Amino acid sequence: MALSSPITAVLLAGGPRDAVCDGTPDAPNKAFVPIGGVTLARRTLAALRSTPRVGRIIAVTPLVARAMEELAGADELRPDGLTMSQSLRAGLSGLPLDELVLVAASDLPILSAAAIEEFLDLAHASGADIVYACVERGIHERRFPQVPHTWARLRDGTYCGGGLVALRPRALESLDRFLGRLGRARKNPLQLALIFGARILLRYALGRLSIAQAERRAFTLLGVPVVAALCTHPEIAVNVDRPSDIALAETLVSSG
Repeated sequence: MALSSPITAVLLAGGPRDAVCDGTPDAPNKAFVPIGGVTLARRTLAALRSTPRVGRIIAVTPLVARAMEELAGADELRPDGLTMSQSLRAGLSGLPLDELVLVAASDLPILSAAAIEEFLDLAHASGADIVYACVERGIHERRFPQVPHTWARLRDGTYCGGGLVALRPRALESLDRFLGRLGRARKNPLQLALIFGARILLRYALGRLSIAQAERRAFTLLGVPVVAALCTHPEIAVNVDRPSDIALAETLVSSG
């Protein structure tokens, strides 16, 4: 199903420096680390700009990066926050509450327009308020067997997450509250069990949790429809999280 009008995209290019930046002293954060001579932010922006159904692009970025030409592909620049939630809130501010917004990480070196288009089709068809890109392990490893991931083993298959999310701004408050609870409980197994439910955690540990069950639990926790979009373009899940990923991304970019 096609989208009836161009979608607004938010590029999250904020946050502090991390280990990925070690070889690039002047990079404000990893979004401005070059891969094949082109920064990650510029590569991701180019993919968004080349997607026919992406209209306005808002880049959320540190103030020190606002003058960089890497962000020339964005229509609007907004200052980032101290946390990802604050940066997301900045990017979504003022956008229509009921319209889907595409949110992209800024460390996707080989993201393609075809991958974005497929994800937008899935997000729009789902009718959900929050849609998260996922890729099945077999699909991913047939094309990128050398790319490491953290995999989730479910009853339907084994999946990794992608770098795109679609959401309606009306869902932001619920998402913020949930992420806050999750952050406070992240080092307390009992609290995590209370949040997700012992039965859900047991099913997941045994590999018996289905995608549908996870989506229903997410709806219970957030109060809005949440859907996993099963994508067939694995480049949507290739990102740069660790210093070792830089050389791998360089290889993928050069092999085109």
